[in-house]
Amino acid sequence: MTTVYDFSATRIEGNEQSLADFRDQVLLVVNTASQSPYTPQYSGLQKLYKTYRKQGFSVLGFPCDQFGHQEPGDENEIANFCSTIYHVTFPMFAKIDVNGSRTLPLFNWLKREQGGLLGGRIKWSFTKFLVGRDGSVIARYAPVHTPDKLADKVEAALAVPAPSTRETSD
Repeated sequence: MTTVYDFSATRIEGNEQSLADFRDQVLLVVNTASQSPYTPQYSGLQKLYKTYRKQGFSVLGFPCDQFGHQEPGDENEIANFCSTIYHVTFPMFAKIDVNGSRTLPLFNWLKREQGGLLGGRIKWSFTKFLVGRDGSVIARYAPVHTPDKLADKVEAALAVPAPSTRETSD
């Protein structure tokens, strides 16, 4: 079975990172943009990250310029914007495509696991995928579903023990 841990992506700083580095964590994978009507969600995403990271939660941000040219900057500009305007400290990755022939393989998998209203396509920036500690997709949330409305979902996912810490019986 494929899990999120089978993928890797380029960090915004330019180094490749295996998502296996996030094993046993609950993840919120989000396609982001700096000039979207949803851009203020960076604040809510950062708040979720800060609140739950010590319990094994991380937000993974993936900038995308496929929706109304709302992410025109390069990686340095995006990183600077996120850190200075929204004080983002969660992992950010290099700019990617989430639809079409150049879609990052991770997003092809996420869309297959949890299709949306447009079938497999992502309709806009700040679409969110909640991934459990076992690496499988729990749910997909539309851009209008703000991070503050996800706290209970994150808490529920965090309550499920990591596969490596579950008790087994003989």
